[in-house]
Amino acid sequence: MALNKAPTILLVEDDENLSYLIQEFLFAAKFEVVLAHDGCDGLDKFREHHPDLVILDVRMPRMDGLEACRRIRQTSDVPIIMLTCLAGELDKVRGLELGADDYVTKPFSKLEFMARVWAALRRGNRLPRPSSVTHVDDRLSVDSLAGKVWLDAKLVDLSPTEFRLLNCLLDNSGRISTHQSLLTKVWGWEYMDEVSYLKVHVCHLRKKIEPEPQQPRYILTERGLGYRFAFPGHP
Repeated sequence: MALNKAPTILLVEDDENLSYLIQEFLFAAKFEVVLAHDGCDGLDKFREHHPDLVILDVRMPRMDGLEACRRIRQTSDVPIIMLTCLAGELDKVRGLELGADDYVTKPFSKLEFMARVWAALRRGNRLPRPSSVTHVDDRLSVDSLAGKVWLDAKLVDLSPTEFRLLNCLLDNSGRISTHQSLLTKVWGWEYMDEVSYLKVHVCHLRKKIEPEPQQPRYILTERGLGYRFAFPGHP
């Protein structure tokens, strides 16, 4: 993955005082912050901004954090941190079962909170890197910032959609990118059921970058689930 911009964090918290305090923590660390005040608003902001990390309070009006977590996990593997109260042991267990990566118990210190934020971003491979160019191997290089791809030192003519698709696969390299997560990230949540649409674009992309499109080296099919970008020599 190659990112130059600061990670974007979606904070979904209905307590205005706590929301303001957390926002100050994140601003001090130079993160971009998107705010939402309940689960429904949080899902809308998630679809709009595609954040690198989601922080969800468990107890909220309209839609609680547990339900919001469940819905996000249907289409995305973005890191999720749940905020729970001291008496919320069952909430912690349920949150982890629904796909949350971590939880922070209220009240918490800035040191503890930020340590968990950094850890979640590291595990999700979503921290900035100094260069926007990823050298996949001696054949293939991708500049995520300039939107360029080189194959055997020659520029490859990719459409904007093909480049976004390649970039999403590369960002999640080594892990499965589900059909729904790719459709949501590349085309928008309205397309999350258009699996055949995705397969056509993967086919086109393979023809442009794979040495043997019928036996792909980079974009591997995970049958029934999605695709995985593999660096040659790595599993």
